[in-house]
Amino acid sequence: MKKTYLLISTVPVCGMIVAVFALCCSSPGRKFSEQHWREQVEKTSVAALYAPHKKDGRYFNPWMPMEEKGLISVLGWKMTSGREYSEYEKNYRPAIHPDPLRRIQQSGDADFILWIGHNSFLIRVNGEYWLTDPIFSDRALLPKRKVPPGMTPGDIEKLGGTIHLLISHNHYDHLDEDSIRGLPAGTKAYVPSGLKDYIRSLGIKDVVELDWWQKTVTAKGTTLTALPAQHWSRRITQGTNSTLWASFMLESPGVNIYCGGDSGYFVGYREFGRIFKKIDYALLPTTAYHPRWFMHYPHMDVDEALRAFSELGAKYFVPTQWGTFALGDEPVGYPAIELKRKIQGGNLDPSRYKIPGIGEILVISGQ
Repeated sequence: MKKTYLLISTVPVCGMIVAVFALCCSSPGRKFSEQHWREQVEKTSVAALYAPHKKDGRYFNPWMPMEEKGLISVLGWKMTSGREYSEYEKNYRPAIHPDPLRRIQQSGDADFILWIGHNSFLIRVNGEYWLTDPIFSDRALLPKRKVPPGMTPGDIEKLGGTIHLLISHNHYDHLDEDSIRGLPAGTKAYVPSGLKDYIRSLGIKDVVELDWWQKTVTAKGTTLTALPAQHWSRRITQGTNSTLWASFMLESPGVNIYCGGDSGYFVGYREFGRIFKKIDYALLPTTAYHPRWFMHYPHMDVDEALRAFSELGAKYFVPTQWGTFALGDEPVGYPAIELKRKIQGGNLDPSRYKIPGIGEILVISGQ
């Protein structure tokens, strides 16, 4: 009787698994055409970048709605095999540069960009420190860190002065609670709409909330502008798209830096390039873009990041978000390898592409 019960109860479960697998494998989303995707992007309106982008309590990208990907799509990604990668591609990691505080002191008063890892950067411009999407933790909710962070909260504490915290959106690899709680007293945060109260609950008292196209100016005259990005938001404690996502432009007397946050390719880049006539550095995401059928809307591949860089008209390209967390099918170091191949294969000027190691300082004074 027991064996019969197990057999009967197992049959429908097995049938369900087979059905789900069949649905995953036949999912229309897996049929992806780069040309068709490019055509879709080209049909979008620049004017929509300025359109209302919140309805019924949820934010959205008015130039192109995001396709809802449910459980079947996720299973279709996870249950089917992807492309193969070489051992070199699987094992490649960014170089590690130790002793960040000593090297910061050696840089004098120079402006610089220091890569902490993923989308975490310490930027010094106009005598002010900016910290983008800091995550010092070993995990981004579930994905485990592959390389150590280039700085620690203790290092940040020793910098002195006010830290200007920049948060692009609420995903766990960009908004890490423990990392924010560990920042020095007096840190001032700048966040997209809907995140002010949450950041204040983590101990940051001074929080400026910005909608797309809104500006704020620091005491030393650096202008920060929140700009659109093609992404989305969700946390366990925050519903889907209940808070906004953004990229940012930092404009100082000496250097202008575009902080791209997390984004797919969209018409915003050419509009930003039209509005901001001088962009020195473009920090652009290059991660989690395989498989393309699943990732193309919220994440750029290297070709799209290069196109965005060209449309921004920036002087230097800095790839972000690679090398730290495995969030897509591609190995963590793969985006940097592919970027180097594209630079060489496309006869691009390698001096314009800065691919720092973890903890490495890019001195940018004199721009």
